[in-house]
Amino acid sequence: MLVAAAVCPCPPLLVPEVAAGAAPELDAARAACADALGVLAAARPDRLVVVGPGEDGVTAYPEGTPGSFRGFGVDKDVRLGPGEGAAAGGELPYGLMAAAWLLERTGWSDAPVEGITVGEELPAPRCAAVGRDLAARAGRVALLVMGDASACRSLKAPGYLDERAAPFDAEIARALGAADGAALTALDTELARELKVSGRAPWQVLAGAAEGTALGGALLYEDAPYGVGYVVAAWS
Repeated sequence: MLVAAAVCPCPPLLVPEVAAGAAPELDAARAACADALGVLAAARPDRLVVVGPGEDGVTAYPEGTPGSFRGFGVDKDVRLGPGEGAAAGGELPYGLMAAAWLLERTGWSDAPVEGITVGEELPAPRCAAVGRDLAARAGRVALLVMGDASACRSLKAPGYLDERAAPFDAEIARALGAADGAALTALDTELARELKVSGRAPWQVLAGAAEGTALGGALLYEDAPYGVGYVVAAWS
C-alpha cells in the first residue's frame, strides 16, 4: 500500500556540480526536495520505489545501479541506494541519477530502494496499472517520483515559449499539491508531449499507486527558472 510520495524535478542542474556558477538558482528547489524526502522517511516505508521518465515501456533498475554525470561534463558518479547491484537495464538514466543524488545527499537508509522508468508513450491506463502494481509490492510503499513540467515557459526555454505551457503547469502544480490523482490521470498526453513535459507518465504512475488511499498533498515548490516548470510536492 502506498503510504507516502515525494514529487521532485529531475534536471541534471539539480546537482550543484553540474549547475556550477548557476547552482544557487536552484537552492530553493533542492531544499524543497530534501523536505519532501523527509516526509518519505517519516512514513517508515518497507520499500522505496523511484519512478522517472524513460525512453519507452517500463524498465527496472535494482538497488545499487550506477550512474554518472560525466556526460554533463562533471566527474561525479552515483548509485541508486546503498547497494552494489548490477543494472539489468544499463546505467541509470538522467532522471534516476537526479533521484540517486537526492537520496545520497539526504543520507537515505530508511528502506530498500528500487527504480523504474516509464516511457513517454505509455498511455494513462497503463501508467495507472504500473502504479497499482508498485503499491502492492510491500505492506508500506513510498514513491519518489521524478519529472519536469513543461519546457516551454519562456523564449529561452528548450522548447521556446508556448502560451499553453503556464496554464498546463498551473494545473499540474494544483493537482500535485492537492494529491488529486484523478486530475493527474486526466492530463492530456498529446499536449504534454508537445510541451515537452517529462513528468506526465511518472505522475500518472503515482495516481495509480494512490488509488484507494486517503493521502493528502502539499505543494512545496513551483517555479520555472530556466523556462522549464519544476514542481516539488509531498503526499502523506
